Amino acid sequence: MTTIETPAAIQTFIEATNRGDAEAFAAAFTHDANLNDWGREYHGRDGVRDWDRTDNIGVQAHFELDAIEPGSSSDTYVATLTVTGNGHNGTGPMTFHLRDGLIASLRITP
Repeated sequence: MTTIETPAAIQTFIEATNRGDAEAFAAAFTHDANLNDWGREYHGRDGVRDWDRTDNIGVQAHFELDAIEPGSSSDTYVATLTVTGNGHNGTGPMTFHLRDGLIASLRITP
């Protein structure tokens, strides 16, 4: 169950992944974005593209949004996603920080 309206950038993150659209996926992030996947760090849109190739669209990931809540600070959201595909599978939180309508930071934790 979703508890608040899903911000456009997070909706784009999910939809672009599910349709395999790498360009739309990368465009959902700021040029200086930071992505932390269980401690592995990726920086900027090039880093996001690298992660996308190895851990997301590149392994046919599919996201199902289970819930989304406001985070601990302004423009921060915690989305609980179920992930399936040929890579990591499971359900867990992803913490998004948005800036200017794009994803400035994404932290994926176990």
